[in-house]
Amino acid sequence: MKIIYGTTNKSKIDFMRRRINGLGGIEMLSLNDVSMPKVSIMENGATPLENARIKALSYFAMLGRPVFSCDSGLYIDNLDDSRQPGLNIRGAGDVMNDDEAIVYYSKLAEEMGGKMTARYKNAICLVMAKNKIFEHMGDDIASEPFIITSKPHPIRKEGFPLDSLSIDIASGKYFHDLPEENSDKLCGEFAAFFKRSLNL
Repeated sequence: MKIIYGTTNKSKIDFMRRRINGLGGIEMLSLNDVSMPKVSIMENGATPLENARIKALSYFAMLGRPVFSCDSGLYIDNLDDSRQPGLNIRGAGDVMNDDEAIVYYSKLAEEMGGKMTARYKNAICLVMAKNKIFEHMGDDIASEPFIITSKPHPIRKEGFPLDSLSIDIASGKYFHDLPEENSDKLCGEFAAFFKRSLNL
């Protein structure tokens, strides 16, 4: 079964392929593998799940093939609600590029004493047909709490800028210094969603 991941972000594609690697019955493609014009989808939902749904339904309408989309929100402990990134991880309108995001969150962490505890809340929406839609947003696909530090790691991963500032609480290591399989565990479990939704 071929399912399209509604993104062109290589880091996100690689991450999801690792998450569902070995899950029999699914061949994951991405928007990079299909012929379609480049489009900009207005993500105006109030939650990560609403944005995931907007994207998945839009791509399904364009492609007419099974497609899923994900969305995330970043929530920082002890930060005023008015300053929470939430859905606007790169600022309102996704205005920050990778380097600008690293600078912004590095300065924010410095302002809060050099580090801050944060968590990603993730959501996924899978559209198999017009009347066959599966979606989920829960703790099982959220990240574990982690530290955002004011001191960036020298490694950069395109598409995942905050990994350069993110530290695993248990080991005290930057995400970039963790074994790949351990780093992925910090970002939630998605294979169970596909197993449950598709009866795999």
